[in-house]
Amino acid sequence: MVKLSSRGWLALSILFSLTVIIIIFATTFNEETIGYILSFNLFFLGLAIMFRLLALVLWGIRIQLMSGSLGYHVKLPYCVNMVLAGLLAGTITPGQAGGEPVRVHELYRAGVKIGDATAVVIMERVLDGIILTVMGILLMILMTRYIGSIFNPALIILVIIAWLFLISFLLIPVLAIKYPERTKNILMKLVNWLVSRFGRFSASHQSITERADHEIDNLFATMSRFTGTAWRGLLFGGIVTALFWISEFLVASVIMMGLGLGPFILESFFFQILIAIIMMIPLTPGASGVTELSTSSLYALIIPSGMIGIFVILWRFVTFYLNIILGAIAGLAIFKRELKYLKKEEEPGKTD
Repeated sequence: MVKLSSRGWLALSILFSLTVIIIIFATTFNEETIGYILSFNLFFLGLAIMFRLLALVLWGIRIQLMSGSLGYHVKLPYCVNMVLAGLLAGTITPGQAGGEPVRVHELYRAGVKIGDATAVVIMERVLDGIILTVMGILLMILMTRYIGSIFNPALIILVIIAWLFLISFLLIPVLAIKYPERTKNILMKLVNWLVSRFGRFSASHQSITERADHEIDNLFATMSRFTGTAWRGLLFGGIVTALFWISEFLVASVIMMGLGLGPFILESFFFQILIAIIMMIPLTPGASGVTELSTSSLYALIIPSGMIGIFVILWRFVTFYLNIILGAIAGLAIFKRELKYLKKEEEPGKTD
């Protein structure tokens, strides 16, 4: 089996994305496509980028608020930078899961305990799931009258699968809080299995399992605090999460306006919820390819055929390729900082 480096996974992610985009553009191109391209209003592209940047800042604010409720003070620019760095990691990992370890590491570097940092990141996902579920239910109620006319049976099945996946994901932290001992036993079995398989590359089996046991206790304790003394972090984090997703979802509507269409707020937001859930499923690096395909399939219901390719290109530029650019800049800043840490750690051991 061929092992790929981070650059290799990034290249593969971009390749998947570009390949599907080219196929979509080629299959939807017609005599009207050139006219759509020439008439696109670049002001709306700038506005879409601004909404995307606003969403990323809101993400950083959420981390700051949730960390603050646990007694830590993490500066907002630092929080935003870890979000940006996580975006790059997300483009090379299935289900965009690579961003979570980056944020945990960065919170740890800011003085947050590993268990607390992990709890913050996990509760971020929980809040995302709760907000997406609530938004989805509200939108389905508002669209009840004509949802059957715009969704074929295959898409309805996709909606059901997406909701089942999201609900099952939300049950994990709930069970961890309600049945901590059972959940801990399962996690420790997983740790022991991983250590037995990969432990030869790191410290001793005992030291790793003892550290894992301690940090899992911290994790569960912190998750319980979010439902107790640190409830403000969960409440205000939830409000900011809602604002984050609204800003994120407006990107597609703004791009459609730039193409001369209406914003289609209800339909677009509902499509975006489905796409967001699909992107969480670990299928390809950064969910590339899968995201483009699902986006074109859903928006083809409300966008003219000749416009689909342009829409997907512009939307993915703002929500994917911009991630790579911003993530690379943030990652470089972290890399320089880590080099300084490494030099400081090596100084006491230097010999003349």
